[in-house]
Amino acid sequence: MQVGTMSGTFQRPTLEESLDASLEHDIRHLQFNWGSAHPSGPLPEVIDEIATYAGAEFKKRDMVVAAVAGNSNMVDIDEEKRQKAIDKVLMIIPACAKIGTNVIATCTGSRNPESMWRDHPDNQSEETWKTLRNTLEKILPAAEAAGVDIAFEPEYNNVCQNARLSRRLIDEMASPRLKVVMDAANIFGKDDLERMTEVLDEAFDLLGDHVAIAHGKDLDHGGDAGHLPAGNGKLDYAHYVKLLCGLSFNVPVILHGLNEEQLPQSAAMLRRHASAYQ
Repeated sequence: MQVGTMSGTFQRPTLEESLDASLEHDIRHLQFNWGSAHPSGPLPEVIDEIATYAGAEFKKRDMVVAAVAGNSNMVDIDEEKRQKAIDKVLMIIPACAKIGTNVIATCTGSRNPESMWRDHPDNQSEETWKTLRNTLEKILPAAEAAGVDIAFEPEYNNVCQNARLSRRLIDEMASPRLKVVMDAANIFGKDDLERMTEVLDEAFDLLGDHVAIAHGKDLDHGGDAGHLPAGNGKLDYAHYVKLLCGLSFNVPVILHGLNEEQLPQSAAMLRRHASAYQ
């Protein structure tokens, strides 16, 4: 297990300064947020330039781009907006090789017209499920051709709100490039916290072979996505880290939902639990 964070955790005037700040915290694995490169124009116009520039800066410091951000609402109720979401991911896929990663971190989205991060009753309808599949059918062939993983995050407020639905999607799409961002703080229903060990074990039993990266944050209640710094809520991190360390590869765990001042405590907590398995 490798401790990482979002590049946006380090608010600096330049990408170089942000990466140097990350190294000062002994963090070499980052999920890259495009804004960290301070683009000079709209992303579609400068993405190749940013990817080449950022890739060189990461390589210079022997740092790892664990994933690039590609959040898109794959089930947006507005067809035009949904197409823009598809186009966004298709635009990022060829940039991955330049920046030095093969993982795009994304989500399945929500039918909520105000926010893709808020729940909606229609998220669990068969029509929405068909829309999600249709969206992925337009994305996965390009990902497969480029050798890029489309890693969606199971999240209570999205269509794939738990491990069972996430595994259903993986099975139905049958693509070697459809993967998962495992974030344990996002998969608990309203009454699930008392079954924490069971819920975590089920998630890893169903999805462990499909994890591309993991996220680390915390929660204080079920039925929503977690919003607390890792180690400051109710998530059983001792068990979560045990499961992460049991994966078949050295998984990067990207801390987020925190600021730079909160990062050392959360990172130390992860490393302390991981030390039992190294």
